[in-house]
Amino acid sequence: MLQVNELHQYYGGSHILRGLSFDAKIGEVTCVLGRNGVGKTTLLRCLMGLTPAKQGSVTWEGNPITRYKPHQRVQAGIAYVPQGREIFPRLTVEENLLMGLSRFPASQAKEVPAFIYELFPVLKQMKHRRGGDLSGGQQQQLAIGRALASQPRLLILDEPTEGIQPSVIKEIGVVIKRLAERGDMAILLVEQFYDFAAELADRYIVMARGEIVQNGKGTDMEAEGVRGLMAI
Repeated sequence: MLQVNELHQYYGGSHILRGLSFDAKIGEVTCVLGRNGVGKTTLLRCLMGLTPAKQGSVTWEGNPITRYKPHQRVQAGIAYVPQGREIFPRLTVEENLLMGLSRFPASQAKEVPAFIYELFPVLKQMKHRRGGDLSGGQQQQLAIGRALASQPRLLILDEPTEGIQPSVIKEIGVVIKRLAERGDMAILLVEQFYDFAAELADRYIVMARGEIVQNGKGTDMEAEGVRGLMAI
């Protein structure tokens, strides 16, 4: 389980995260929703150690990781797919995926795990193509595949549907659902596309102005007016 307790972050004089507390459990998809500028990406950067939290604590599987560097969090089994994907455009698809094995000894990092190609068949078809030659949707699949290559216990996704064609959004949704059903991974999904989040969420969190304004079960999102809250 990921446990976040009273997390605060500031940029200059702006209070970006205001005492966030929540859990994300193994076997569940926890969706963080809210409009642009409410602090969602800052939250994820704090969870990965890319932006150290000013106050509060982060615990992962019973271990305090608040002071961990990003590479230590990766070693602890956390993987992050950032907004914008950040693949290596000059490397091939296969080489990009192999980069996800960097947390393992060299003897274990020579071959792309077969399950990644099973989840994303298009990556197997295009494994010798350069990452920069892929469409936006294919690059998103590659970014998720690279994160999964590290065999994480916590997968963090920052708006994976942004700028993606509907057919690929559907494919990514199927993959996220399959990963959650395996029961060995917690998935934290930041999303603005309400329908995508509502279909996947076991738990939801709505942020506004750096705070959590509502949370609950994914099955209750419609009844609890979450669609309207996302416009706050």
